[in-house]
Amino acid sequence: MHRLSASELVVIWEQGVSQSPACRALCLLAAACPEETWESLCRLPIGERDGRLLTLRALTFGPLMSGFVACPQCAERLEFTFRADDLRSGKPAPGERAEMRLETGGFTLRFRPPDSLDMAAAESCPDVSRAKAALIERCLLSASKEGQKVSACDLPEPALEAMAGLMTQRNPQAETLLDMECPACSHRWLVVFDIAAFFWAEAAAQAHRLMREVHALARAYGWSEADILKMSAARRHKYLELIHG
Repeated sequence: MHRLSASELVVIWEQGVSQSPACRALCLLAAACPEETWESLCRLPIGERDGRLLTLRALTFGPLMSGFVACPQCAERLEFTFRADDLRSGKPAPGERAEMRLETGGFTLRFRPPDSLDMAAAESCPDVSRAKAALIERCLLSASKEGQKVSACDLPEPALEAMAGLMTQRNPQAETLLDMECPACSHRWLVVFDIAAFFWAEAAAQAHRLMREVHALARAYGWSEADILKMSAARRHKYLELIHG
């Protein structure tokens, strides 16, 4: 894995701007991991994928991550800053990509962790309940009770919760929660931190800045996009200073 260059960020934005969130995450990883196939990246469990995205984000933009969130109690706007390593949930459990087996409430379940293809399918659903059902149907390999097959839609909620719990245990990086406290009203709550969405927003913003710099420098000097993007950020910014006098 290597850090993303200026030219790669622009290409990634162009490839992913009209794609789903799951595909955008893969575009970021594919550019940084040319030795891996698209198919292999698609099949990474979400916990492993997001762990790689954390690493790539730190390589590309540095270890600190800052953002804002609104308090659900009083709407106060809170700023947060974390280091990438603070968001790591430890090493994935052995066999994180392996099928899992669970016996709960008389049911025997076999299932696998969700990957980016599963997430893309869920993202295309019209509402949260259907997205959840799509994930269960795709990840559930078999279900039975007293030797009789049971369909995914017939599983009771406690069995589904136990299934989700084991998935999270095996792939802890798949769900990162931030413990927030509002200084204005002292309300405390948990925020789900989505590294794929956060990283994409930063990459897209950087691509937009780069294209504005290309536009200004090409217009002033007649240089090509490729030559401008090959420059270091320091050189580009110095030339922009000279243009604006």
